[in-house]
Amino acid sequence: MDVIPPRTPPGTMELLPLQQVAFQLMVARIQAAFERFGFLPIETPAFEVADVLLSKSGGETEKQVYFVQSTGSLEQGNAPDLALRFDLTVPTARYVAEHEHDLAFPFRRYQIQRVYRGERAQKGRYREFLQCDIDVIGRGSLSVQHDAEIPALIHQVFTDLDIGGFEINLNNRKVLKGLFTSLGVADAEAQTAALRTIDKLDKLPPETVRSALTDTDIGLSEEAATSLLTFADFQGDAAATLAHLDGLGIEDPVFAEGVGELRTVAEGLTAYGIPESQWRINLAIARGLDYYTGTVYETFLTDHRGIGSVCSGGRYDDLASLYTKSTLPGVGISIGLTRLFYALDQAGLVADASTVDVLVTQMDPALSAEYAGIGRDLRDAGLNTEVHLQPAKLGKQLAYADRIGARFAVILGSRELEEGVVTVKDLTTGGQESVPRGDLAAALATR
Repeated sequence: MDVIPPRTPPGTMELLPLQQVAFQLMVARIQAAFERFGFLPIETPAFEVADVLLSKSGGETEKQVYFVQSTGSLEQGNAPDLALRFDLTVPTARYVAEHEHDLAFPFRRYQIQRVYRGERAQKGRYREFLQCDIDVIGRGSLSVQHDAEIPALIHQVFTDLDIGGFEINLNNRKVLKGLFTSLGVADAEAQTAALRTIDKLDKLPPETVRSALTDTDIGLSEEAATSLLTFADFQGDAAATLAHLDGLGIEDPVFAEGVGELRTVAEGLTAYGIPESQWRINLAIARGLDYYTGTVYETFLTDHRGIGSVCSGGRYDDLASLYTKSTLPGVGISIGLTRLFYALDQAGLVADASTVDVLVTQMDPALSAEYAGIGRDLRDAGLNTEVHLQPAKLGKQLAYADRIGARFAVILGSRELEEGVVTVKDLTTGGQESVPRGDLAAALATR
């Protein structure tokens, strides 16, 4: 029988064990930051009922959805009624609407799970990837103060990850919508299309964006497109940006509401003690998904802006309206950790890690009970310990210890047994020393 060549599906990421540990350490730090701010975990199924999932996907995401169909359904010619989740926000809206009467509001949830998108596989872009999300959802209303808490949490996460400088960019879609109205663009579909186009300014040249704004799909005049691009290009600190917005003389109430919310978020970030060197109001940020209604966020690594946003999100006031008559406004963010990990690894910023502290080598099969006892003692002391059970030369066992990332190797032969000691080899420094058997666990735990 022919051997089927093993191959990873395109658009997925598989890691070697020491890389996987480094990845999981990042997950643990993100989870710890979420919990430090008082968020609770939930999980939702990998797939949702298709009409629920696609009820309001927004943007172009619905074109990338994977449908789920059993072989039995295929044989019967039935249309698929399940689809893999493409993000965690829509399933969360469904979850809150379904469990509304069992939850405490504001509902503060975090969710760390994989999502699926059928986009073209390429470096740094995945069809399956891990997202780390937080959301605060209110019932009836949700204070805009939460819109300031979210970037404060983003700051906590990226400080804890310790992966270099970062900058949190924020804006408010109400500001942009009010601007559109003042420019004579009142049609809701045209405004939405213009928002998606403006959001591409960090990826496309301004003239390309201008052409898209003035084509027949959006239909802005050349004058309106110029005004919009000039508006989006404004540079300044928060105080200067807010003063600039106040000075534009735009009397649209939606615009004024958006500026007021931006001011509240800026004041909140100051109250949280977040230095303005790590956040700014960026009037070009719009976010491409339709369900965002107010504050929006994009986070960039200052030394690696080429990889794009590594954490994004915003306010949505009516996403759950399709599942319930209750008003359930929310605000949240998402970190695409798979893509972030890939980018950091390519930049040489990810160090392999291991969950193994100690390897107990096997010098003499007749001493297997001694080795098992050492392993038990070390585990009782809180050290992750593997006992080598395969007879092999010491050099080969030490090479194995190095490959699994163990920090120490413990060596016990007949000489050490007679003297009541063990030899400890530090695989990081290469040094070794004898340690009394009874002191081994305490000595390694200290180191």
